Amino acid sequence: MFKDRTWCVRTTSILRSLGEEVRERRKRRNLTQEALAFEAGVHPNVVGRLERGMYNPTVMILFAITVKLNTSLHELFAGAAKRQ
Repeated sequence: MFKDRTWCVRTTSILRSLGEEVRERRKRRNLTQEALAFEAGVHPNVVGRLERGMYNPTVMILFAITVKLNTSLHELFAGAAKRQ
């Protein structure tokens, strides 16, 4: 499908780092995946798959999650970038 496999590897790495950042911030707020999903208005599977790096969320889903985590998209992406 993709001729450049490094693009696929990089994308997977980015999604995994983003998921780790969401998980860490969720746990700091003492929220379960289900509670975060309910508060953000998404299905619980979305949060679980996002945290495992298996989901490429829309900006709107990320925004809803960041609002409930009391952070910003900028801070979320900056934290994920540090994990790279």
